[in-house]
Amino acid sequence: MNRFQSYRRAWFSNIRGDVLSGIVVALALIPEAIGFSVIAGVDPKLGLYASFAIACVSAFTGGRPGMISAATAATAVLMVTLVRDHGIQYLFAATILMGILQILAGVLRLGRVMRFVSRSVITGFVNALAILIFMAQLPELIGVPAITYPMIAAGLAIIYLFPYVTKAIPSPLVAILVLTGVSLWFGFDLRTVGDLGELPSTLPVLALPDVPLTFETLTIIFPYSVALAAVGLLESLLTAQIVDDMTDTGSDKNQECVGQGTSNIASALIGGMGGCAMIGQSVINVSSGGRGRLSTFVAGAFLLFLILVLDDLVRIIPMAALVAVMIMVSIGTFSWRSILDLGRNPLPSSVVMLATVATVVLTHDLAKGVLVGVLLSGVFFAGKVAKLFRVRSEPASGAGHRRYLVEGQVFFASTEAFIAAFDFAEPVKHVTIDVSDAHLWDISAVGALDKVVLKYRRAGVEVDVVGLNAASAHMLDRFAVHDKPGAGAAAVGH
Repeated sequence: MNRFQSYRRAWFSNIRGDVLSGIVVALALIPEAIGFSVIAGVDPKLGLYASFAIACVSAFTGGRPGMISAATAATAVLMVTLVRDHGIQYLFAATILMGILQILAGVLRLGRVMRFVSRSVITGFVNALAILIFMAQLPELIGVPAITYPMIAAGLAIIYLFPYVTKAIPSPLVAILVLTGVSLWFGFDLRTVGDLGELPSTLPVLALPDVPLTFETLTIIFPYSVALAAVGLLESLLTAQIVDDMTDTGSDKNQECVGQGTSNIASALIGGMGGCAMIGQSVINVSSGGRGRLSTFVAGAFLLFLILVLDDLVRIIPMAALVAVMIMVSIGTFSWRSILDLGRNPLPSSVVMLATVATVVLTHDLAKGVLVGVLLSGVFFAGKVAKLFRVRSEPASGAGHRRYLVEGQVFFASTEAFIAAFDFAEPVKHVTIDVSDAHLWDISAVGALDKVVLKYRRAGVEVDVVGLNAASAHMLDRFAVHDKPGAGAAAVGH
């Protein structure tokens, strides 16, 4: 299948499922977009316009079909200070620069960094996000009319039981329609979407940010743009990986970087805030049958249709219906198997997962949680590889000749064990260090070898280093001291 056929298939292979799932996502996007606008300290229309633009544009330019991108909390929290200190127009300018940086990341193929994110970090990310999604519903569960709770329970019952009747219509859509109808019929006193804030009544207008094109402007927006671009890409690439796993399909992570960038630029040009992929809405989309780019486009387009044409109907949707959908998302997103695996998985893997969850939940910052997880993964991996290293000692031919056979990886985490393996007190005249079964990875390894060789030389011992592979030999040629003129006459065999 060529690239054009694959792209066409991503649009038209699942039309009914994509359209219906897109409608469900659009309904669920409204309270989220308004809420994230409040977090950022901006008018609700900025979040709604952003969700429309980002979803529609990323449907065409993104690298992961079926993934939903829109205004998010992860990016909203980074905008607060900029909006407060400099105003909305600087936010638009920062969002455009954010998009340019993300496109540049795609061109430089930085999507490959996902290879360094371990499965334990991804599991922790997913579990933390599930917890945050549930915690975000707490304001709609505390201090609300008593009828709210049976309505949410009824919504969950419909969501989980209706698929046994038919899967032709997404059960979350049925739950929203039924609960809205019941609320109107009986006149229940429930919080509705209209209570969240004013919905926009006009189409967005295309315009450039009203900021001076000066170096001073760049110095103001650049730090925010870098942070927004990094957090947006991190959450988007992790979400893409999760949707890959859910649908058992692959995606182009570098193209996703470009797609996120173009959609954020489009958002800023119509007066929207920056955003990124949303795991909660993506789970809703996939769970409702959405698989292709059409589902993402319908989510954005129908969102705009809802707030401009059907705004009177949208305002009366009870929040209980949308809370039920988000609780379903939270339950479906959480990896329940990971709890059982805590006792079966290696301790370092479990520690990484729990540390990622704890950091995200405590800071409400997905980027910090992933950073902690990746750093811990690196530390544990380095420790594990260092344990695979060993040095054996044996007498060589000739009196006073000792051979040391080095096996494994010599790098910063194993240099201490490398040096400790040599007996400098032994009365020998000649030492051979055989690294045929080893590899020198970094300057720490070269420095350790230097230290051993020079210490023997100072004691009047002749030293040979033999068995270097090409890469290790190149490291020594560039960074070693012991084989340079004036450092002694030790032979270094390649």
